[in-house]
Amino acid sequence: MPSNAGTTRLVIVESPAKAKTISGYLGPGYVVEASFGHVRDLPRNAADVPAKYKGEPWARLGVDVDNGFHALYVVSADRKQQISKLVKLAKEVDEIFLATDEDREGEAIAWHLVETLKPKVPVKRMVFHEITKPAIQAAVANPREIDRDLVDAQEARRILDRLYGYEVSPVLWKKVMPKLSAGRVQSVATRIVVERERQRMAFRTAEYWDILATLAVANAGEGPRTFNATLIALNGDRIATGKDFEPTTGRVRAGAGVVHLDEGGARGLAARLEGRPFAVTRVEEKPYRRRPYAPFITSTLQQEAARKLRFSSQQTMRTAQRLYENGYITYMRTDSVNLSETAITAARRQIVELYGERSVPPEPRRYTGKVKNAQEAHEAIRPAGDNFRTPGDVAKELSAEEFKLYELIWRRTIASQMTDAVGSSVSVRIRAVSSSSEEADFGATGKTITDPGFLRAYVESSDDENAEAEDAERRLPTLVKDQPLTADELAAQGHHTQPPSRYTEASLVKALEELGIGRPSTYASIMQTIQDRGYVTKRGQAMIPTFLAFAVIGLMERHYPRLIDYDFTASMENELDEIAGGEHASVDFLTSFYFGSTNGAGDQTIARSGGLKKLVTENLSEIDARSVNSIPLFTDEEGREVVVRVGRYGPYLQRAVPGEQPAAPAEGEEGGGQGDRAPIPEGLAPDELTPEKVHELFLGGGGERKLGDDPATGEPIVLKSGRFGPYVASGERKSSLLRSQTPDSLTFDEALKLLSLPRLVGVAPDGVEVFANNGRYGPYVKRGDEFRSLDSEDKMFTVTLDEALALLAAPKTRQRRAAAPPLREMGNDPLTEKPLVIKDGRFGPYVTDGETNASLRRAQTPEALTLEEASEMLAEKRAKGPAPKKAAKKAAPAKKTAAKKTAAATRSTAAKKTTTAKATTAKATTAKKAPAKKAAPKKAAAASPPEE
Repeated sequence: MPSNAGTTRLVIVESPAKAKTISGYLGPGYVVEASFGHVRDLPRNAADVPAKYKGEPWARLGVDVDNGFHALYVVSADRKQQISKLVKLAKEVDEIFLATDEDREGEAIAWHLVETLKPKVPVKRMVFHEITKPAIQAAVANPREIDRDLVDAQEARRILDRLYGYEVSPVLWKKVMPKLSAGRVQSVATRIVVERERQRMAFRTAEYWDILATLAVANAGEGPRTFNATLIALNGDRIATGKDFEPTTGRVRAGAGVVHLDEGGARGLAARLEGRPFAVTRVEEKPYRRRPYAPFITSTLQQEAARKLRFSSQQTMRTAQRLYENGYITYMRTDSVNLSETAITAARRQIVELYGERSVPPEPRRYTGKVKNAQEAHEAIRPAGDNFRTPGDVAKELSAEEFKLYELIWRRTIASQMTDAVGSSVSVRIRAVSSSSEEADFGATGKTITDPGFLRAYVESSDDENAEAEDAERRLPTLVKDQPLTADELAAQGHHTQPPSRYTEASLVKALEELGIGRPSTYASIMQTIQDRGYVTKRGQAMIPTFLAFAVIGLMERHYPRLIDYDFTASMENELDEIAGGEHASVDFLTSFYFGSTNGAGDQTIARSGGLKKLVTENLSEIDARSVNSIPLFTDEEGREVVVRVGRYGPYLQRAVPGEQPAAPAEGEEGGGQGDRAPIPEGLAPDELTPEKVHELFLGGGGERKLGDDPATGEPIVLKSGRFGPYVASGERKSSLLRSQTPDSLTFDEALKLLSLPRLVGVAPDGVEVFANNGRYGPYVKRGDEFRSLDSEDKMFTVTLDEALALLAAPKTRQRRAAAPPLREMGNDPLTEKPLVIKDGRFGPYVTDGETNASLRRAQTPEALTLEEASEMLAEKRAKGPAPKKAAKKAAPAKKTAAKKTAAATRSTAAKKTTTAKATTAKATTAKKAPAKKAAPKKAAAASPPEE
């Protein structure tokens, strides 16, 4: 699009990819440059605070809470060079267009650019929801001013999160563990995961039985001859199913009025029904109709990408970002299900081309969102442009990852404008009378789809892996009332109630969305944050809270319940929406939250408590750190309370009779002595700490078991579990298990071999002993200070003196260990088609495609890792890029230190030669200087809280 004659315009976007795409749609006279995301933010630590503000009492927060919550913004160090470039360009153009994203975050970036660049030329805001030539030209032709209400809302959110994080996090440092963090949304998300795990820990399974009958029609016409029916009632009383049991006791709910069949009852009834006549008692047929799903919003895209593609939330958003910036889809951070008229027209036109006119309803479909606190009225996520490109059209232009996500979005969009799926559903009841005159009622359901409609394009997945797909049919024979049937088979089948399933990233995002907590732009980062902070780990797709999370959430629930209350957190989102709409002032909102002023703004519960500042300072003395870091499990058969303690080296088990003091800790240990404490192996989920498992982990259980007595010394050989993994011990000797060994399979003979390490291989000709041993980096031989690696663990026990001396004689720089075979070959990566293998590395097992490596996480094992998980791990590693190289240490400080030491030594020598009075004076002077040196680190630490 040509600019006015002689006019030069600078267009600023966030990313280089976006800049490259947009520059292709603008004519001469336009310079398109990237800001590389946010250009300013609150200071991350004390080092970021400008010198003139370092003495201010609010500098630690980066927010002057006593003067209208004025924020101190600093330009990020990695953005300074780009800002200089933008400042120079701003002086050379006649007009500036700020083309950042159209949400609150993008609006705030645009405002920060103005505040930072301080341009002398007109500045305009251009917005668009897709990067196509018509959209970009329309945005240039119809610019607007920066929306200060949106900026105020975003700034209020940033300050709110800073206040929350910087005031609550220090409480966790003091009472739980250093370097922890709290966050307005991350703490609530963690609470949701912890509450689900508590439900699983309290769950008690129940067993129940029913009968599956395979029934046959005598003269079947169209349709199948046999079908399955399940026992649903006996003598008019319903047969118990999983929903009839109390989850915490495993007993039938009071007043349920059901028949609870056990194995004997079910098998006996099946035997009494053998050979008895069956007859249809009722047939109900109803029309079946299923409407299409709404187009994707951010949360539903993340959920479906997780279910269908096994993408993490971050992986989904990174891929969607690339698709958006390169012009393939519309903006991917939205909570609106609306489609523009041009999009609806494009979808309907493409449906006719691909599926025929019968697949398009007479009227276009319009959707209404159900998300609480829905924010911007953007479009849903859809293919970009007025003519959608099919997946086949773009296949060669996209990576495998991008193609899969584009196809998902395209199918969902097309399906949203197609006809309903229609058919019929039938419900049948059948009765048989047993040889003991018992009336047994069976039920069966069927579904037939006569016109799949939108299901031809898209079928939504479910979080329940056992759920039936929407397009699945269950065909029954044509049945009528009183029709006789015969039973080909009667099989008693047992079931067990199941605990509530753990959250996945997809279902957790859904839960947050339903509660009205968080925003489209924050879901992915929240999923990542709670994992990075050590509050949640993943086992496959399941999110498992750590005991650290239990301690943190326990503290918050007892002492700051309002700060992790679901309704309260959602109400803050409402307040921010009101600020964005110009209905509320951000200063009033922040004042109420932080200081507790009751002017009608903010949450009155927090206000009445004196605000956040008073809440976290006054209650601090009431928090008992030992209680907070103790998670009760149960009382064992001997009346001892079993708890999990969260210590500095990780969680461990402890047990004691109520009122009894635990044994004093051994040197270097936490909590009680070995008699009443036991380590918890890494990767063990909280709900797996059953009484049986706990018994194993304590002394005398499977976690520490005697393997036998050493024939040479008579001392017992014991397998133990320590901080650094399993090991064997006998007297003063200890040895860790080899990588190829497991505690369950370790034999007495293998333990004896381990305790023989370090093994004396022999004596070299010069009289120096040569040893073989196992170390941090694997097996090795040693002669004096010389080390060489062995190519296998077995060699430690078989290497001869001549072989060891030959290894030690070889140049160290040339020494290479023979490449070990992979632990497992996994097949081809579904994203890149490269073969994936799992190898054993220096720091443990890792998966690789030959170019990118990703270490297995704590809960993952080479045997259990799935191909999808491996692909996801490598995709995340590739997206992060190579690790930054550490800068070389400067020599100057070392010289300075050495000079100081020399000077100090000289002064010390001189002092010895002086009179007693002078020596006393020197000591006094030294004593005065010492406290200043000790105080400095404390000041630095206080000014550097973690990011919220």
